Amino acid sequence: MALFDSLKKAAEAVTGASQNRNRKVEVVFPRLPETLGEFSTLPQAAMKTPFDTAALAVLAFCFYPENRELALSMLDLLRGPRPLSPAEKQFFTDRFRDQDYVPRSYFKGATPENRYLPSEPYTIVVSEGPYSYQNQNFAKLYLTSGGADSPRSVDLRLAKDGKWYLWEQYFLVGIRKPADEDPWA
Repeated sequence: MALFDSLKKAAEAVTGASQNRNRKVEVVFPRLPETLGEFSTLPQAAMKTPFDTAALAVLAFCFYPENRELALSMLDLLRGPRPLSPAEKQFFTDRFRDQDYVPRSYFKGATPENRYLPSEPYTIVVSEGPYSYQNQNFAKLYLTSGGADSPRSVDLRLAKDGKWYLWEQYFLVGIRKPADEDPWA
């Protein structure tokens, strides 16, 4: 046994990580919640895996253009003991000024050609990479947008209660405009 094998196994047990870190997980929502109560009772809301929490973050942001307060409540739930700051709330407002379609673009079937309308069942593919679990109790996962050429990341943190909470997201960035809004498409 190598010097650090026992430590490595303990870390993998905590994070659920393995040596082959190129897994893709499809998180499926047969129907979308309409309230915070429905959101919090989704099976993924147990936040037992970082994949579930990442997908829930995308889902929460999808509500922002129609119901800002509901979306912020969902995000606060996903952040656990670290609620959103006023600066973060302002950042979200800025991001949604002209691009309310960005969160929808992470669902399977959502493309510029169909105005980022996802197909049913609503599915988000979340993947890990070789460096997803470099820091203890943290995970960096990746989401693929139908309007971007490279995946976007989301950071999650494992808490003492065994849940994976949203730490940072980097997926509210510009993507291709819907085809009917793009004069070059």
